[in-house]
Amino acid sequence: MNFLLAVFAAVLGAVTGSFLNACIHRMPRGISLLEPKRSFCPACEKTIAWHENLPVLSWLILRGNCSECGAPISFRYLLVELLTAGLFLSLWLNFGFPLGLLYFSFAALLVAATFIDFEHFIIPDEITLGGALLGIVLSTTVPELMSTDSHLIAAALSILGALAGFVAVFLIVELGKLAFGKIRHHFPGPVIFEWGRTEKSVTIGIAGESMDWRDIFSRHRDKLVVDLADGVMIDGEGSCASRLVFFHDRVLVDGSERPLDSITHIEGKATSVVIPREAMGFGDVKFMACIGAFLGWQGALFSLFAGSIVGSVAGLAGLFLARDRAGVRLPFGPFLAIGALIWIFGGAAVFDWYLRMVRSGVNSLF
Repeated sequence: MNFLLAVFAAVLGAVTGSFLNACIHRMPRGISLLEPKRSFCPACEKTIAWHENLPVLSWLILRGNCSECGAPISFRYLLVELLTAGLFLSLWLNFGFPLGLLYFSFAALLVAATFIDFEHFIIPDEITLGGALLGIVLSTTVPELMSTDSHLIAAALSILGALAGFVAVFLIVELGKLAFGKIRHHFPGPVIFEWGRTEKSVTIGIAGESMDWRDIFSRHRDKLVVDLADGVMIDGEGSCASRLVFFHDRVLVDGSERPLDSITHIEGKATSVVIPREAMGFGDVKFMACIGAFLGWQGALFSLFAGSIVGSVAGLAGLFLARDRAGVRLPFGPFLAIGALIWIFGGAAVFDWYLRMVRSGVNSLF
């Protein structure tokens, strides 16, 4: 019976991983999980038959290619299914019933958040805020998740954990904004600067590099400042402006405000730019609330600490191995997820050991 339950946990994980693949593909693109109901090939949009949608097996049988158009199916699909199957099996073997089942849902949230963040550098609210609410509900229903037998205490601890995780990362984001909230570029000579709006997108180009306008402004008060060499052209009309100050929805041209909705194209030569940036995305703040709701305040803080260490090591490795070091960019959400998993599978023992070491050190001083 134990063997059959373990096999069932692994199979359930693979099936869940198949559903998570749909979430990972659809959610950041704004595609409903309900319509279309059946999975489809992203290349030719062919509806995938049930026998070609079996977790793990179908990817191997099809050799990672669509049977209709031959387009490659990302290895990520196989990886997510195997990873989720492995996590479900490990959680079941380590915790059994009921904790193992409760952690299944949490592991699914971590996997979905990790792969969406890696690909799109966002974590949808359905995962973060929805996960935080689910964690509070499950903790209240099964107090064992918070290591207590009181439903009321479990609810309070889960809410406290969500708040602790949220506040801790929020403070990091705000302090990081104060310290590293601007990138200044001074060019040795004038470079081409362009801002353009079409029906589908708004982009900005500086010295040949293009960026999506939405990726620049995280806050309404953010501003992008461009110092100009010899004026600017706005929709074909020349201006002798020496500076442009952009906000997300308007631009100041030498102090005169114009809404960006009324402008199609801006072009000039820039001598310097100041671009706003965030030390960390706000999705990570909400993701920590989700982690805290499932793991409590100790688990949330441990996940932040462990995730920071793992992320730092990965970042340094990326800088060392990458050919283009300026292009190295890592999301933080996956490392928070790794920290959370470390806590689940033994972080509490590490935390207790660390506290004993601190107490021993303090006692030796006195």
